[in-house]
Order: sequence, then C-alpha cells, then structure tokens
Amino acid sequence: MTRRILASLLAALSIAMFPVAAAAQDDGPLRIEITEGVVEPLPFAVPEFVAEGAEAQQYAQQVSRLVAEDLTGTGLFREIPREAHISNITSFQSPVQFADWKAINAQALITGAVSYDGSRVVVKFRAWDVFAGTELGQGMQFAAAPDGWRRLAHKVADQVYSRLTGESGYFDSRVVFVSESGPKDERRKRLAIMDYDGANLQYLTDSSSIVLAPRFSPGGDRVLYTSYETGRPQIHVLDVGAVQSRVMQAGQGSMSFSPRFSPDGSKVVYSLTQGSNTDIYEMDIASGATRQLTMAPSIETAPSFSPDGSQIVFESDRSGQQQLYIMPASGGEATRISFGQGRYGTPVWSPRGDLIAFTKQNAGRFHIGVMRTDGSEERLLTASFLDEGPTWAPNGRVLMFARETQGAQGASSLYSVDISGRNLKRVRTPDGASDPSWGPLQ
Repeated sequence: MTRRILASLLAALSIAMFPVAAAAQDDGPLRIEITEGVVEPLPFAVPEFVAEGAEAQQYAQQVSRLVAEDLTGTGLFREIPREAHISNITSFQSPVQFADWKAINAQALITGAVSYDGSRVVVKFRAWDVFAGTELGQGMQFAAAPDGWRRLAHKVADQVYSRLTGESGYFDSRVVFVSESGPKDERRKRLAIMDYDGANLQYLTDSSSIVLAPRFSPGGDRVLYTSYETGRPQIHVLDVGAVQSRVMQAGQGSMSFSPRFSPDGSKVVYSLTQGSNTDIYEMDIASGATRQLTMAPSIETAPSFSPDGSQIVFESDRSGQQQLYIMPASGGEATRISFGQGRYGTPVWSPRGDLIAFTKQNAGRFHIGVMRTDGSEERLLTASFLDEGPTWAPNGRVLMFARETQGAQGASSLYSVDISGRNLKRVRTPDGASDPSWGPLQ
C-alpha cells in the first residue's frame, strides 16, 4: 500500500477511543499522528466493468455497481460519480490514464471486466493507487454460476477493501437472524439467513414455534438456536445446507438456552436452568459429554469464547445486578470487568480478540457498547428505546444488532454501526428482525 493511501485510510480507520500516536519520518516507514476520530472518506472511482461479449453486459453493470455500494457503505470511502469521469475504460488491458483520474481527485481506482459463457460468470479486476500510478496487488478473477453474481461482487469488494485498509473484508458473509411478523402480542418468529446486506433471504424454520438467539458455527455450516417447540426452551443445532435440525440433549427436565460454539466448533457453551438456578455448561458435540463451568446461586448466562478459546465472557447478577465477567474456558474463578452505571448483558468477544461488545441498560435507555477485555475504555455506540444483542462482522470492524421501537405497534429491525459509533444504518429485511448472528467470510 502506498504512503498517500495508507495515510488517508489510517485517518479514516482511527477512532477517538483508541488513538494512534506517531509521526512522519522521511527516512523510515510512514507513521501517522491521529488524535481525533474525524473520518474523511477516501475518494475512489469504479467505472462500469467492461463487458466481454453482449451476454455479459447485464452482469458487468450489476457487479461494478455492487462493488461500489459495498465500499461506500462502510463509511470509509466516497465514490466519485460516473458522470464526473473523464476517461472511459474500454478494455481490461488498456493503460490507465492516471492524469484523468487525478483531475477528479480519485485516490483509488477499480477497473474490471466480466464475461459469460452460458454457464459461468467470470469477473476479473484490478485496483490502482492513482496518485502513485501503481497497481495495488495483482489482478484477480472469480467465477460462479449466474445466480452467484452478487457473491462475485462481494469477493471483489473484499479484496479491494483489504488492499486499501490492510484489514480483511466482510462483504462475502451471511447473517442468520430471527424474522418476526404479526402484532406485538402475537409475534411469529422463524429463523432466516441472508447476505450481510439483506439480499438472498432464505427461511430455515417455520413459525410454528418460538425460536431465539441463533448462533453461527465458526465454519458457517451450522447454526445453534433455542426453540420452544416442546413448550420449554431447548437448544437445537441446524445444518444450514440441508436445512435440518436436531435437539441437543442438555439435561432431562431442564431448560437450556443461550448457546454458542467454541472457536474450533467442537464444543458448545450454554446456560442451563435446573430448579431455580441457572449456570453455564459446556458440551462436547461429538460425544455429548457435558461439564458444569459455573457453580453460583446467581444467574449466569450469555457465554462467549475468546477467539483463542482460552477464556469465556458472560453475564451474571452475582453482584446484585447484571454485570460482565471473564473466566478461564475450563471454569473457575471469574473476574468482573464492567463497573459503569447500569446493567450489562449479551457480551460477545471480537474476532480480533481486543474488544468485547455488550448491551447496556441505564437511565431508561439501551445502548450497544464496546470495552477492552479488562473492562477499560468503555464506549457506547448507540442509544435508543431498545438496542440489544450485538454481533461482530468477521473482521471486527462493524457490529450488527436489533433495535425495537416503542409502543403497541413497535417493531424490531436490524442495524449496523462501526466500532467508532459512526455509520449507523438499518439493514433491510422484508419483515421485523432480531437476534442477528454474523457468520464468517464464505
């Protein structure tokens, strides 16, 4: 990555909560001093990809438009409108007229071409640093069946995002969530899965029983969720490809809920209520063997593993109200990490391992927030009548959560927000939606 683009993106990626301090040196690597979280989106251009054959024209238009939408949607980039372009890209091999793109202040340029042979769509692309006049990385190509053209665009956008920011992308990913319909006092709920941007929606269960809290496996092939099919909450595991589910027998006559996979997908941690007590347990998926991890008279729930699998963060009311605690993955003594005013719940560890996201209730308002794993540098990103249940994008840059509006006609929708607290936006779904779980890159 060149000095100019690196400088622009470091400024855009920084946030006031976690400042980066450094200085520029002529005889060493670029070092930037950032003291505020001011975001100046990096201007980029995406000319319509070249259609290599008349049959590819539609796909060329759609793919290049979606690439631009993915990048613009991050809040880190600003697309220069096509009507402002001076140059036309007529061939994938044509030399880039960098002076024309400098004239409209495009700092990055994405060019591409699309072909279609009747069975496969092939997309190839290049990314350029305009002011340096150099290519960012090497050109690549992806291929898929015609109905997979959106995934091709997301893959291109992920590659461009990675080359411009140094982070992995998150566009070629899916979200599983609870789709809600009907009046508030008779809400019908079923599991659904979609692309990160709301496209390609598919229902995984019907609405005959209440379902809650779906959670993707690390590989994205399975989903854990809680179902009231038998009249009491029980954990189910669903194979996404086959759309088939089975009950995980967590204990006779007990209520099991709030499950989550271990980072390697071999175990599940969950809450189990027996009598009046709720504790956290672990189950080995292959053998079905279970182990109790907490043994307190309080309510312990919402466990989430650290990315390396060595620790678990969870919520407990052992101090008198809901707070966040961390314990070894094998159980044992727990350390409280939340000390602000209000109640804390639904913690989830960032894929990067550096932050924990949570829901906070204080003074009649709900918030989505993040803190360091030792509880320091707490930052609230949202505030509303009811925000809850954060889930991390695969790269740890963005959070998705559910927001419910007030009143008898109130409905729940999905929103996303950058960890800086900026770029809050609604995620489109055909009906109400809650309990999102963001899956891995596909």
